Amino acid sequence: MQDVIIIGSGIIGSAVARELSRYQADILVLDKENDIACGTTKANSGIVHAGYDPKPGSLKAKYNILGNKMFDEFAKELDFPFKRNGALVLALDKDSEAILKELYEKGVKNGVEGLEIISGDEAREMEPNISPNVTEALYAPTAATVSPYEMSIAYAENAATNGVKFRLNAEVEKLEKTEKGIRVCLKDGETLEAKLVINCAGVFADDLSNQLSERKFSIVPRRGEYLLLDKIYTNYTKMTLFQTPTKMGKGVLVTPATHGNIIVGPNAQDIDDKSDLSTTISGLKEVWEKAKRTLPSLNQKAIITNFTGIRAHSLEDDFIIGFTDVKGLYNVAGIESPGLTAAPAIAVDVAKEVAAAMNFKEKENFIKERKAIPHFAGMSEVEKAAIIKENPLYGKIVCRCEVVPEGEIREAIRRPLGARDLDALKRRTRVGMGRCQGGFCLPRLMEILSEELNVDYTEITKSGRNSKIVVGKVKE
Repeated sequence: MQDVIIIGSGIIGSAVARELSRYQADILVLDKENDIACGTTKANSGIVHAGYDPKPGSLKAKYNILGNKMFDEFAKELDFPFKRNGALVLALDKDSEAILKELYEKGVKNGVEGLEIISGDEAREMEPNISPNVTEALYAPTAATVSPYEMSIAYAENAATNGVKFRLNAEVEKLEKTEKGIRVCLKDGETLEAKLVINCAGVFADDLSNQLSERKFSIVPRRGEYLLLDKIYTNYTKMTLFQTPTKMGKGVLVTPATHGNIIVGPNAQDIDDKSDLSTTISGLKEVWEKAKRTLPSLNQKAIITNFTGIRAHSLEDDFIIGFTDVKGLYNVAGIESPGLTAAPAIAVDVAKEVAAAMNFKEKENFIKERKAIPHFAGMSEVEKAAIIKENPLYGKIVCRCEVVPEGEIREAIRRPLGARDLDALKRRTRVGMGRCQGGFCLPRLMEILSEELNVDYTEITKSGRNSKIVVGKVKE
């Protein structure tokens, strides 16, 4: 029997696992996908929000402010991409100006530092490409950007280093109450038991909790579509640019990602299918047209790909965190925006509460630091020469668009919780994320995966399950 089973390895599940790994406990993380961070975490805006948007007194407000302040320390400790670039919320008419004032007042109540309303001209001095129609802007200097999937991988790797076990391709179908805790029934028929189950299952958290708990809640999958621009268009903006929010969310934004690309999106549509990651012509058109209200100079030729993310919107409109009415079941649910920002603070509090309830003792040998894979593209010429001398495979460039060498790719496969498919390599090294979207490097990436994993070329997948690239051989 496990002491703790955590269901879900997105940013919340991975962060909770890492914080719990400070204690002497037998911890297992389950995820239905082939890699870490394959749900909401892999497809969102990557914004560390300042905290002016959540309702004062809510858990969203509390953990937004606490989490924002933790990023500098945790990004350094766990070595994931993070940048405090600030944000502007733009007012394009008088009605929007009134919303800015409401946001400012909420931000002050929530404790956001440095918040101020500036004129349209002052905003254009900061960001010259924004619309001439901008009359005012809310300036939030504490806003930042982060790579959400690299952050989650960093937490998970550190958790694994500290003894947490991970099982991927392990889909939880049912929870059952037992005398000693909770029985976790997997889709393949296997059963596991734990004294405590921490439910971090994202859009599926309500399905699992409602099987046992009398306190029912509903998660509505809210789909958001995005566009990604080529790195050569990095001059559009240095800050994150929002329009004034609506009841459906923070609206379409334009932001620089940590690696240089501009991200545009998302829209917001409540859907029925929690697994529907399709993009639509109408949705992408909506995103583009709204983004051009912010930056009229946006050029459609800059678009290199599009994608969709699903947000776990709770009808209670707040995070759901804590022990349930069922002994052995703890929920961390409804973690939509600002969930990424809140994750470090949520994880710290959840781990402390669970450890106290379970009488876990702190480890004396906890390893708090984790080093990322050295990214060749960001190195100086001296650093590149040194690493090639140490490992000649760093001199063999596989992905030309993102300048990723073979040495970096093989390291990503060999790491704790290493890559097992093409998308997992993307998230760790950025191979296939450039202008050609893997058109050049795909065959070589498949060869490397085949060699490192000791599996046939035809077994390599894009993202696990049935996503094979090659379906057979015409000739041996």
